[in-house]
Amino acid sequence: MRIRCPYCGERALEEFTYRGDATVTRPGSLEPQATGAWVDYVYLRDNPDGHHREHWHHSAGCHAWLVVTRDMRTHEILAVEFARKEP
Repeated sequence: MRIRCPYCGERALEEFTYRGDATVTRPGSLEPQATGAWVDYVYLRDNPDGHHREHWHHSAGCHAWLVVTRDMRTHEILAVEFARKEP
């Protein structure tokens, strides 16, 4: 599998590190009453079928954080964008 970094161009998968699901939102509170939200965030995840957005880090390249949209059935990469929009 190859990933097309928006900055560096097409690169081998080995240059990147998978960093997690880009569709979940981290709970905003560390208070004890937020325990249920943290359990859901850390442990309860769907097993997506079809198109899915993931965070990847170009760790052996430009160090950009990317959101990769990938088909989970075929592993085809459909889109790659910077995780944070340029200022």
